[in-house]
Amino acid sequence: MYYGGMRVERFGVGSIVHVTQRGARGMDIVRDDLDRSRTMRTLFYLNDAHTDPYWHQSIAGLQPFERPSHWPEREPLVRILAWTLLPNHFHLLVQEIREGGTAKFMQRLCGSLSTYFNKKYDEKGSLFQGSYHGRTVSDEEHSRYLAFYILVKNVLDMYPGGLGAAQRNFDDAWEWAKRYPYSSLRDHAAGASLPIVDDPDGLVSSIVGTGDAYKQEARDLLDFHMVERGKGFNVLMLEPW
Repeated sequence: MYYGGMRVERFGVGSIVHVTQRGARGMDIVRDDLDRSRTMRTLFYLNDAHTDPYWHQSIAGLQPFERPSHWPEREPLVRILAWTLLPNHFHLLVQEIREGGTAKFMQRLCGSLSTYFNKKYDEKGSLFQGSYHGRTVSDEEHSRYLAFYILVKNVLDMYPGGLGAAQRNFDDAWEWAKRYPYSSLRDHAAGASLPIVDDPDGLVSSIVGTGDAYKQEARDLLDFHMVERGKGFNVLMLEPW
């Protein structure tokens, strides 16, 4: 059931939720690779019941995604099943695993990113455009579409020339997408396990597979939706195609 006018749909433990957050006034939320790397670390380290207000200092000198030895055992607030970071917004597919976990995680994530951005660039106020948007995923068809939308369509928006060029040169665009470092598509395709993602039931990995297993389906979906412009899936996308 949807709740008209609400940014975030009501959901409970076990729900799969598509979450997106956009920069205020369309502004970029990352400006360089250091910002992008910081965002990736934030996705991992702040997805935890343990709170360390100086977490960034605590991980200084550690290997990527290594956990400080003095921290307690990690207790994630949510399961992040898939993610993609773009210059002015990000998409997450998460599973609620504890009551209020998604809301708490998003509050911590966006607050930390705003603080970092304002300090680095001498800005003020929230980095983001109000509260996050979230919508539950109701069936397998929706899951398959969101795997494409989050991991392929949004990544190929970054391909030189955009989606039109990606459609015309799909073989090259697909190889480019598999190398894009700021999305879990790269790790799914490589069969790698980046600590950010926790998909024990294989919801996304069973759709995307490894290597080129998903390539033809991704091509077909891109062709279809370049014509349809997301028709029938507008609510799930949380933004215009």
